[in-house]
Amino acid sequence: MARSPHSNEDPAVRLLKVGERVRHVLSEILLRGQVHDDVLTAHSVSVTEVRMSPDLRQARAYVKPLLGCDEDKVLKALRQNTAFFQREVAQRLGLKFAPTGQIGHLIAS
Repeated sequence: MARSPHSNEDPAVRLLKVGERVRHVLSEILLRGQVHDDVLTAHSVSVTEVRMSPDLRQARAYVKPLLGCDEDKVLKALRQNTAFFQREVAQRLGLKFAPTGQIGHLIAS
């Protein structure tokens, strides 16, 4: 039986790689205005980090609305569109399971 090219890869490295791929997809969706939401099209949002669960079935995306204005409205709009983001991530990355997502605000310490 042929071995997967990722079989010797450290699981933590795989989590980071998948998290980065998810972050890129989310950033691209937001940058290109592919979400049909007035709040999100009016604001620039940066996806700073995506943390994946060990089984890759859950993702937590940390975002930062640029210019810091209307953060609560932006976070609410992102959370309302979570199903759209999940569907897009699953389609674009071809993952076996679509990770369920949460949107959070990363607070710098």
